[in-house]
Amino acid sequence: MAAAFIRSPVIYAVLGALGAYYGLAGVYFPVGVPWILGGVLILCALIGLFRVLGESPPWLLGDRETGYRFRKICRYVTALSVGLSLGFTVRIINTASELKLGLPRERVRGITGTLLDDPRAFNDGRGMGYLKVSGASGIGGIRTSARGRVLVFFPAGAIPRLKEFGRAAPVYVEGSFIASPGGGGMGFQTGAPLFRVGAVFLLGTAPPVEQFRTGIRMEVLEKFGPSPWGGLASALILGVKDHLDSTVSELFKAAGCSHVLALSGMHLAIVSALIAFLLKKPLGIRAAALAGSFFILLYVYLVGPQPSLVRAAIMYLLGSAAVLGAFPRQPVPLLGLAFLIQIVLDPSSGDTLSFMLSYLALGGILIAGEAVHDLIRGKLPEILAGPVSASLGAFIATAAVSAAAFGVIRPGGIGAGLGIVPLSTLFMILAIVYLGVSFFLPPLTGLLDPVLSALYDLLGGTAFLASRIPGIEGVSPAILAGASLVLVLGLLYMQNHFALLREKIVPLD
Repeated sequence: MAAAFIRSPVIYAVLGALGAYYGLAGVYFPVGVPWILGGVLILCALIGLFRVLGESPPWLLGDRETGYRFRKICRYVTALSVGLSLGFTVRIINTASELKLGLPRERVRGITGTLLDDPRAFNDGRGMGYLKVSGASGIGGIRTSARGRVLVFFPAGAIPRLKEFGRAAPVYVEGSFIASPGGGGMGFQTGAPLFRVGAVFLLGTAPPVEQFRTGIRMEVLEKFGPSPWGGLASALILGVKDHLDSTVSELFKAAGCSHVLALSGMHLAIVSALIAFLLKKPLGIRAAALAGSFFILLYVYLVGPQPSLVRAAIMYLLGSAAVLGAFPRQPVPLLGLAFLIQIVLDPSSGDTLSFMLSYLALGGILIAGEAVHDLIRGKLPEILAGPVSASLGAFIATAAVSAAAFGVIRPGGIGAGLGIVPLSTLFMILAIVYLGVSFFLPPLTGLLDPVLSALYDLLGGTAFLASRIPGIEGVSPAILAGASLVLVLGLLYMQNHFALLREKIVPLD
């Protein structure tokens, strides 16, 4: 039956967590909301207690069917209350982890901390990266302990040295805080204060494991470095866009396909498909799923915990657990469970644009996209119906957030993705093969290089043609959000309606 996912308690837990994390747990509370919410939570707790005891209040039982419905409502309400509590808790943890310096920001002249990620380089030689703060120094030589994280903008010339030392290296930076540029009117900030650096001092090396990881990354980047297509390969496989041609990046953005350059489910699906291809036959499905999970974790560790990639990895691990029989293989509840797990593991990631767009896009594909696919099945060849439905579903779900963050939506991306996504997939697979060949049979790389160069040029040409389709500017995010919700509900209604019609049709012998 269409939209069967609404029967899963996980969905109600997600709705509660969403409301608490992004809505009711905001900075400002309307008068009375805490009291009302407290009463609701107490009521939910009482109903949940009845559910745990396996009993129902006698005054609500009329017959067996009523008791069954009440127990089902108890399950959903309990899940909703758990989600609300989880969302509030995570939001409070997120707020408590905000930057605390021990002195006013305008008086800070230096920060001590460790690199939280691999610094990213800009075209002009400058770069940026997140710093986990452990201390601060101010005017007059004042030194204080501090905690939190800061997005640091490094000066030209510092990035190569920082990359050589790698993630988790201790540093001291001198500079000053700068104002955040904001995020398009709906609070899509960077998630951390901004600090512009004038001088960088490395205080030591990273732990041995991190040094090993950094060495592997540098080796891979070196393999791709000399090739004109190497920048795109580095972006698609490692998420490193330092050497990506800015023209190509802008073309992908103008074509509405910038998500292809952000590591997510598509990229992890390619990696997991290659792992399954190599392991499924010798190990079997269950053993291959376990081994694949191990390699996926290694891949995420090598690349770095980017929110969209972490979401895809959690989904893969949950899918593997479902294959092993841990729970039913239901895509939408699995996506909801991944959301709950990720905001618990990394509360601050929930405020990033990458996190929001990643979950919205996949949710749109699984809900709106599947509804569209059911409605157009048989009217288009299947080779087109699937991609068109997925592109349309992702666009519907992300339109409002994209308009709020970027000020423009690009409907042309629905059609552009039909060409760019398959080409990017083929390019990434061949780039991985090239990487393996370069380590074990270097002379054979000469056979793959012209093929990858041709694919690279084809991708650039496709993105250029798609970028000629103009975007739509000035659309209200609130109106888009309302229209998207109405459209999704309408699609689900039609999907359910036609599903019921198909069930009533009895073929004649």
